[in-house]
Amino acid sequence: MTHDFAPRLPARSRGHRAVHPAALMGLLLACLNSTPVWAQDNQTAPSATGAAAPARASVTVARLDSVWVQPEREAPASVEARNVSRLSAEVAGILQRWTVDVGAAVQRGQLLAQIDPRDAELAVQRAQAALDAGQSRLRLAQSQLQRSQELVEQGFYSREALGQRETEVALMQSEVRSAQSQLATARRQLDKTTLRAPFNGSVQERLAQTGEAVAPGTVLYVLAETGSPELATTLSPGDVAGLRAARSPRFEAQGNSHPVRLLRVARTVTAPARTQAARLAFTQPASAPPAGTSGTLRWQETRPHVPPVLMVRRDNTLGVFVQQGNGDQATARFVPLPDAQEGRATPVALPADTPVIVRGQQMLQPGQPINPQAVRGPAN
Repeated sequence: MTHDFAPRLPARSRGHRAVHPAALMGLLLACLNSTPVWAQDNQTAPSATGAAAPARASVTVARLDSVWVQPEREAPASVEARNVSRLSAEVAGILQRWTVDVGAAVQRGQLLAQIDPRDAELAVQRAQAALDAGQSRLRLAQSQLQRSQELVEQGFYSREALGQRETEVALMQSEVRSAQSQLATARRQLDKTTLRAPFNGSVQERLAQTGEAVAPGTVLYVLAETGSPELATTLSPGDVAGLRAARSPRFEAQGNSHPVRLLRVARTVTAPARTQAARLAFTQPASAPPAGTSGTLRWQETRPHVPPVLMVRRDNTLGVFVQQGNGDQATARFVPLPDAQEGRATPVALPADTPVIVRGQQMLQPGQPINPQAVRGPAN
């Protein structure tokens, strides 16, 4: 009888599938070859969050005083008279005549127009008559007062009556002073019937017409002063300091150059242009161009400026990169220039020996390690 010695597997339980021997053996081998979970947790892996160190950039540096510039600035300007007056009538009346026309040169005190003076002359006569009458009454009162004083000394006149005489004299003196004021006012009104030039100048407009009735405030002439004209211009706030320090600013117009000097700059900034008004005087007034001449104000900057080609923009601010440290410790430091403008040289307040990065600055970041080399040839 033959006996079967093969291992007998336990019978299947109800509801469970039997596992094939070959599958069981494969599962065991997979478990032996796999890495335990605890071992995976203890393995060292590169950090995914660690940022890579910035690469060392090769740049070219140069001393600031070897690359800075002193640019020439310019601004539109025009010659203006110190006084442009609209001369008006001060009294009412009929304009009898005018004496000068547009373009004429006039001297201070020269007659420009005459208003009918007859009403004013009559007022002067009345005031003079009132003054004469007051002075006559005053002389009479003073004579009576003197006689009363003599009678009081002789005992024929009372002190009360003497006081009345003194009061009458005081009243007459007040009336005379009032009449003198009225006469002066009438004469002043008579003077106002003649319009005279308040300064040496030239006539820009003549609005006076013979036979017209004029009232106080009616403009008859526009007169521009001819002596010592001023140069008017507007500057950006960043140019004010440069013009103040300029050695020889000049005004160029009609092919001629006129030396000027700064007089004053307005402290307020106009909106929306964001400019400041400035006035300059001609150092040679005799050869100054006439008022109304337009031209260009030019001046040479004396402050060191950074060329626009060296500037870059970081965090929406223009500035330059400079070398900080030496050797392996050299890094790029960004120096912001808040008043800088695109394409325009900007003043800088750095020491003359500051090493400025003149090549390779476009791709730099603040604090980035650099490999600096001294500049050879012109910087770009």
